[in-house]
Amino acid sequence: MGANAEYVFVGCYTGDKGGEGDGITLLRRDPATGELTRLGLAARTPSPSFLARHPALPVLYAVNELDEGTVSAFTVAPDCSLIPLAVRPTGGADPCHLAVTADGHHLVVANYSGGSVAVFPLDGDGAPGERTDLLTLTGSGPDAERQTGPHAHMVVPDPNGPDVLISDLGSDRVWRSRLDPVSGRLGAPEPAVQAEPGTGPRHLTHSADGALLLAGELTGTLSWYRAAGGPTLEHRGEVPASEVTGPVHPSEVTTGRDGRFVYLANRGPDTVSTFAWDGESAIRIAETSTGGTWPRHMILIGDHLYVANERSHNVTVFRVDPETGIPVPHGEPATEPSPTCLLRWTPAMIRS
Repeated sequence: MGANAEYVFVGCYTGDKGGEGDGITLLRRDPATGELTRLGLAARTPSPSFLARHPALPVLYAVNELDEGTVSAFTVAPDCSLIPLAVRPTGGADPCHLAVTADGHHLVVANYSGGSVAVFPLDGDGAPGERTDLLTLTGSGPDAERQTGPHAHMVVPDPNGPDVLISDLGSDRVWRSRLDPVSGRLGAPEPAVQAEPGTGPRHLTHSADGALLLAGELTGTLSWYRAAGGPTLEHRGEVPASEVTGPVHPSEVTTGRDGRFVYLANRGPDTVSTFAWDGESAIRIAETSTGGTWPRHMILIGDHLYVANERSHNVTVFRVDPETGIPVPHGEPATEPSPTCLLRWTPAMIRS
């Protein structure tokens, strides 16, 4: 497999969580056409529902979304096969997201049902050691079914500093906590975002101009926030995720390469909404069927958008028009059982 080859690892739900997958699978991507070719199972592991990579080493990390959660680390061989490196308990139930700090020294993991965030030091090979912290969040929201307690849904280390953002679906907050690089412990969390009650913060991203963009899973909204001189960001605006009536549960939010467009995957309508972004507001300009059911995750690679449709067992491909920003269906979907996460893997991205 050459240095210019491109691949996509796929996470999934396995039988223990009602899914049909077997573990982490591997797709090859044609950089010219965007076409995906399934290469097969890369690692058999239970419910690897979210994947992340080390910033400088050929190491892949997966949460195992179980009642007694674990995190699995794999060395990625030159042929993109996965070699088990370590498995560690996360100290909580249903870990659903993870990320590596920019310096490559720590792995942070969000335990959804546990409402906590685990921290693991990483050694020189990228293997996680014994957990150094387990930060338990507090709070609740007005939704009697989904917000009786905290539900950590995403962890976002600051690329330029020690802070970690934690989206909490249960408390309607995005917390900010400082990670001590020596002790591997998280400081007391403070609210970076206090969302409207019942929002259910799920995933977030930052626009090119620094705004925090937030997918509200329970209200079916896209909202945005900016610094206002204090520790809590100021709410600047909010729009419905979809024009479709009925339940809308946004999952993933991402931005285009030039920063002019924001994309939001909507479970329920099974669409991707495209928003024009001018730094002050997001205006929905298109809503496109994903060609599947329950779009759990999506990624942009070049001019192509890839959507993991969990319940229709496929990954659909779209070409994004560089002028309008609107995704257009392209080629044939790749068949994948219960896909929940897509991770780009290009050997040339690994720093030596």
